[in-house]
This record gives sequence, C-alpha cells and structure tokens, in this order.
Amino acid sequence: MIIVSSVMNGLEGQLKDRILGSVPQVIVTPNQPLQNWQSFIDEVKQLDKVVAVSPLVQTQAMIQSSNGLSGAQLYGIDPDYGQEAQLLDGKLIQGDLSLLTAGEYGVFLGADMARNLDVGLGDKVRLYSGKGVMFSPLGPVPSQRNFRVVGLFKMGSVVDGALAFVHYADGARLMRKNPAQLHSLRLFLEDPFQANQVSEQLKQTFDEVTVDDWHRNYGHLFAAVKMEKRMMSLMLSLIVAVAAFNIVSALVMMVVDKSADIAILKTQGVTTPYAMAIFVVQGMLNSIIGLIIGCAIGLLLAFNLTTLLSELGLSLLGPGVVLPVLIVPQQISAIVVGTILVSLLATIYPAIKAAQIQPAETLRYE
Repeated sequence: MIIVSSVMNGLEGQLKDRILGSVPQVIVTPNQPLQNWQSFIDEVKQLDKVVAVSPLVQTQAMIQSSNGLSGAQLYGIDPDYGQEAQLLDGKLIQGDLSLLTAGEYGVFLGADMARNLDVGLGDKVRLYSGKGVMFSPLGPVPSQRNFRVVGLFKMGSVVDGALAFVHYADGARLMRKNPAQLHSLRLFLEDPFQANQVSEQLKQTFDEVTVDDWHRNYGHLFAAVKMEKRMMSLMLSLIVAVAAFNIVSALVMMVVDKSADIAILKTQGVTTPYAMAIFVVQGMLNSIIGLIIGCAIGLLLAFNLTTLLSELGLSLLGPGVVLPVLIVPQQISAIVVGTILVSLLATIYPAIKAAQIQPAETLRYE
C-alpha cells in the first residue's frame, strides 16, 4: 500500500505540475473591460490562497505554417505580472521569456505543436483568432496576423501540442481588443486543487465578474486519476483483509490447541477479561511486528524505487522517464492506523472464543 500509494501520488503530482502549472487555474473576467484596473488587481491579490495575479486574454486559435495547420488554445500574458517567469522556468527548450515583448508579435509554442508545424526559432506563423471576426461581403473573416516563433517549451504533457503564449498586448490586438484595458485576470493559487473555494470566494466578493477555473477543461483527467487511486486502494485493502483473516484463523487454531491450558488457568483464578486480553495481545503483537517490518521495507523501496528499477533494467513509463514517487506522511499515518484497527478487530472473535471456554467441560476427560 505504501509503494503503490506513493507512486500514484507522484503521478498525480506530476500531472498537476505539468498541466495545472501551465494553464490558468482561475480566470476572472469583468462583465465590462476595465480601463483603470490596478485597484481591481490589488483587491483580487488580497484573497486567501491567491499567490499572484496577471492580466490575460485568451482565445481558440488556428496556427498556420508553410508546412501545416494546428489548433491551439492561445493565451496572451504579461511577463511583468504574476508568476509568468516561474511558469516556464525550467520548461523552455529554446528562447527566453524576455523576448515576449509588446509590439514584436512573438509567440511561444509547445514542442509537440512546433514539431507538427515543422517550425523553429525565427520562423513565421500565421495566427487566426476565434474572436475579433469581421464581416465582409464574402462572409465572416477571422482576425489574423503573422507572428514570429521566439521560444519553444515542453511541459511533458498533452498541453505541449495545444498551448501557445503571446504577449498580452499582441494577443489583445489579434482579437481586436483594446490592449490598454483589462479583459481577464489569471490567478495563481497556493494549491490548484483549491480552485473551487477561490471561485466561490470571488463570486461572493465581486458582483460583476465571471469566474472560471481549470475543472472545465481538465477536470476529467484528475477525476480519472482520483478514481484510479480509489480503486487501487480498494484492491490493496482486500489484501489487508486477507491478512486479517489469517490472523483470525491462526488465533482460532491457537484457542483450540490451548483450550486445556486456558481451562486450567481459569480454575486458578484467571478472569474472563484477562483470558481475552491474552489473545488480543498475542494477535496485536504479531500485527505490530509485521507492520513495523512492512513500513520499513515499503518506505525503503519507495525512496529507492527509481534506482531499483534502473538496476533491474525496467522502465515502466518508457526509456529515460523517471517513475515519480511522492510520500505523503498523512497517508502513511492513515495506512498504519487502519492496519492497527483491522488487526485489533481480527483478534476480537478468537478472544471471545477463548473467554467462552468452560473449565469443567474442557477438563472432563483430562
């Protein structure tokens, strides 16, 4: 249970970092664009669990190169606000966030998208915005503009083929919006899983705003991981239950084998609660010894799982991919406490059987 739960926590944490670290965790959109919006940003920053805030424009876009066409979720960000620099820190393959300046019309693409479009640094791509459509005699014409690829990033998840970043002002112009106005805010949270609480707090604090969070687009991924964790926990709990039945059967056999001894002890004045306590202590002693050994082996393997798999030549996630392991002390404590409780319950039935032994009946033929 320790090993599997630690690996599942690691996979969830990796997914959380690679996806929720790159997409907006909470988006606040005023019903009307704000001209003097610094005070609004300061108010939002004061909310609990909010680490940083930055302006944002977003749209569904098509990115066209001379070799291909790809759909993307386009985010216009301002590197001078929030945690945009930390967002791509360590994830940039090429380029630097300082190259994302207003008026230069630079774009950062995910590594998978750049490969699909067959583009690299300095190449020109054309962005078509789903917002800012104009109508002409020939029908609706999407807003479009040439951008230059100034950076490539790799998050190590599905967003590498679906995300693109431009400067806030350039993104606003692409969507035919006023770059001097605030259209949306992107919130960075202490924990992305607190997005629901922050969203409710925003709705209660501000009246004329629309609030959205990551659950709408990526909630199904984490729901699937959560369900998988629950199913794994259920399966492993059944193993613990089998071990508990082994305790029950071993103690029942001991009661049958030692029934004459128990009867003699009762004739010498041993009380029923004391007779029950003998088997409870016996069962719990075995359980605690097994628990200590199991915890030691489980933690040792969990801490060194990557090294062990490497020595054995095994690669569960593919060549060069490290199996993530995250040990949560609260979870280990829950496993320990749960095991002790199950073991205690397993000793009750044999203890009751021992307490029900009648000395006269048992020693009749001795």
